[in-house]
Amino acid sequence: DVVAAAMAHLGERLPCFVPAHPIAGKAQSGVDHAEADLYDQRRTILTPLPQTGSSQLTAARQVWRAIGSHVSDMTPQAHDATFAAVSHLPHLLAFAAVNALCDQTDGAAFLQMAGPGFRDFSRIAASDPDVWRDILSANQAEVLTQVRYFRSALDHFENALQHNDTDALRELIAKASAMRSGWTLQSGDHAIED
Repeated sequence: DVVAAAMAHLGERLPCFVPAHPIAGKAQSGVDHAEADLYDQRRTILTPLPQTGSSQLTAARQVWRAIGSHVSDMTPQAHDATFAAVSHLPHLLAFAAVNALCDQTDGAAFLQMAGPGFRDFSRIAASDPDVWRDILSANQAEVLTQVRYFRSALDHFENALQHNDTDALRELIAKASAMRSGWTLQSGDHAIED
């Protein structure tokens, strides 16, 4: 946990610490994959601690804005809950889906037939294993909460399929489609504001 490590090691310098999470990244890591405009028009979440100095927080906002990022503030707890839902769980699902394919006798043959949908869904499964082990472990409680929500949602789909309830199946798909479509319209690239 970043905050716990900072509190344990920074001592009197803790007021200078401004935790930040840029919402930008790539499946590949390292200098070879660096991009100068990686943060341009992307959101960065600052999670200041009660001890964070106001001048340090202002300076952090200025730095992130100077490289093109849109800055928002959250508490560390709200950040962890939010990103367990919208980042950590999706990564976990992509890892699990690809592993499920790998574990099948015909998995390699199935993969040869995969199209853009599988490519798009599974892109993040190619992420750095060490980075994602650390992220999932550090936010374990919130990730497990999201796993329970997902398991419940998946159970609804499984139940509809097992009972050949095409109306329920359609309703579940329509609910997801409406939420996803609404989010796309609401959060397009130009809709982010500071």
